[in-house]
Amino acid sequence: MFKSFSMELAGRTLTVEVGRVAKQANGAAFMHYGDTIVLSTATASTKPRDGIDFFPLSVEFEEKMYAVGKIPGGFNRREGKASENAVLTARVIDRPMRPLFPKDYRNDVTLDNVVMSVDPECSPELTAMLGSAIATCISDIPFDGPCATTQVGLIDGELIINPTAAQRQVSELALTVASTREKVIMIEAGAKEVPEDKMLEAIFKAHEVNQEIIKFIDRIVAECGKEKHTYESCAVPEELFAAIREIVPPAEMEEAVFTDDKQTREDNIRAITERLEEHFAENEEWLPLIGDAVYQYQKKTVRKMILKDHKRPDGRRIDEIRPLAAEIDLLPRVHGSGMFTRGQTQILNACTLAPLSEAQRLDGLDENETTKRYMHHYNFPSFSVGETKPSRGPGRREIGHGALAERALLPVLPSEEEFPYAIRTVSETMESNGSTSQASICASTLSLMAAGVPIKSMVAGISCGLVTGETDDDYLVLTDIQGLEDFFGDMDFKVGGTHKGITAIQMDIKIHGLTRPIIEEAIRRCREARLYIMDQIMAPVISEPRKQLSKYAPKISQIMIDPMKIGDVVGKQGKVINGIIADTGVKIDITDDGAVNVCGTDQEMIDKAISIVKNIVTDAQPGMIYTGKVVRIMEFGAFVELAPNKDGMVHISKLCEKRVGKVEDVVKIGDVVTVRVVEVDHMGRINLTMRPEDMTADLEKLTRPEPRNDRRGGGRDGGRDRDRRGGDRDRRDDRRERREGREE
Repeated sequence: MFKSFSMELAGRTLTVEVGRVAKQANGAAFMHYGDTIVLSTATASTKPRDGIDFFPLSVEFEEKMYAVGKIPGGFNRREGKASENAVLTARVIDRPMRPLFPKDYRNDVTLDNVVMSVDPECSPELTAMLGSAIATCISDIPFDGPCATTQVGLIDGELIINPTAAQRQVSELALTVASTREKVIMIEAGAKEVPEDKMLEAIFKAHEVNQEIIKFIDRIVAECGKEKHTYESCAVPEELFAAIREIVPPAEMEEAVFTDDKQTREDNIRAITERLEEHFAENEEWLPLIGDAVYQYQKKTVRKMILKDHKRPDGRRIDEIRPLAAEIDLLPRVHGSGMFTRGQTQILNACTLAPLSEAQRLDGLDENETTKRYMHHYNFPSFSVGETKPSRGPGRREIGHGALAERALLPVLPSEEEFPYAIRTVSETMESNGSTSQASICASTLSLMAAGVPIKSMVAGISCGLVTGETDDDYLVLTDIQGLEDFFGDMDFKVGGTHKGITAIQMDIKIHGLTRPIIEEAIRRCREARLYIMDQIMAPVISEPRKQLSKYAPKISQIMIDPMKIGDVVGKQGKVINGIIADTGVKIDITDDGAVNVCGTDQEMIDKAISIVKNIVTDAQPGMIYTGKVVRIMEFGAFVELAPNKDGMVHISKLCEKRVGKVEDVVKIGDVVTVRVVEVDHMGRINLTMRPEDMTADLEKLTRPEPRNDRRGGGRDGGRDRDRRGGDRDRRDDRRERREGREE
């Protein structure tokens, strides 16, 4: 049965249609937010997947190019693999919803979101987040919802709910918050050094809006919701736990997991697992569950020791950071490098600078962003955790970690006008034991400063964890969690920022939400830790960006020209600009507003290219001096190329201080000469001189006509240098020949 539900959300109408399309899915919501339309579906397999110990949830966000009136690029003219934005959106949908499914549920579940129409005023990402929650809530799939999501911007100190595309362009904050009825369950943020107090205000403003959306979802579920189906539980039987405790007492498990060396811990657990598998080899029912049972046993042991005894696996205090180290210049031939180590987590970052033409081109639904000038890439090889597997390129986790570090650093980067470079930083994970994404922020800051990128301030990242008890008041926040505390804990709260404020947040949890006191304490702890990292660890190594770029980095000089002159610089079919590039070996980028960026490794060639461009776009004026090549010779003078497509003529009488019988006696084609502009006539023709005395002569003298002497006979014409035939007539002949030569 088709039903439609509507509510006003941030001044725009949100409409949910149920039963209109995709009726064979377990749950489907046809979402309308303004003119943005997203089809959200939830489907589940009828039986659990065999041989797994995790919940197999897949989330998709499909960007259809027809949604913005585009035909996809590429040979096939079809949508290809998911864009980075699509991957990040799918992750933001996954993170708040995954904890709300039963922990022992092993049926495959897919949440699919197809973007079919995009209204720039209404975010398709937000629409998909709400659609996924609604489709799952009305389905028969077990789910402890509902949950709702809200986006928040910050403009001129005012919080904006679900900002439009135009508002997002100028906002100081891009915050996404998901909530259940009582608690916050997910936070994702990028910010321009927003203070902690303002961030908390924004988070709980979004939480208030989410409560209104949840009431709306409740109304839809009441009328359209299906009864939740039963499923085969894959929980470990309590009888197996009891049997394992007899073989491996709690004290032995505590001794096995409580060590500061990750490999030692893994060896201890491997030995315990092998002993248990050998003991239960005859029990076909329990043997397949040993791995999951050992994991749960470790988890209970670690949580009990942390929460009750305030004892961490590596012996640290609750608010203590692991041993830290920072280095720069490890890679001598790259433009900048930095390494940051926190315990057994280590990131080596390399910075590369390039012309703006090498910025990443984006082909997505957001028409406001077509290129990306700063790229942060994160790699996680198997050797970093002591494993072996082939490299298959970055997965969703790697893309997400890279994007988080990129978001944290964007606010401190210089503008294109201040620093006309495309910038790429690559974080290589050398060793991993928790919070590699936050170590990437620190390592990237080091490499950027070492490369001479004039960032506005240092950025550091840190992660806090959480272990909760039976009540909301029974919890413990941990500073700088390692891998084991992440796996067995309830939260991974990552915060990147400067001394001034927050630049990025990402919060993952495994429980049904966080209270305000927990969030406040986590943000406070993260601030204290990141200030310590910047002041005590990073600053002693490098406290500000280097003033000079690496000798291996390309040098870029920028000049501004009249946009109307861009065509003169480019030339017909690019002939002029390609000629400059071929002559100097530089790269040249020209923006629509007239910014000309010249890039190369040889400063002399960069200066030469800039000089040529300036000559092209600058109109010749009397008195200006040029260095150019002789390109044509006539009987009456030589033509000199002042710039591509701009020639001037040196009359034979202006070639040198002596009388010249033949032009070739002074210059030949291909000679490079220095000339000065004498005049630009009414037809735009440029007259030049090469005579040494003219190079410094008064401009008025150069342009003043020579005095005529008509005195005749006796001593009255004794001062005459030449007679009328050799003087006035020669000048008339010269002018005629010169005119004929130009017409020719």
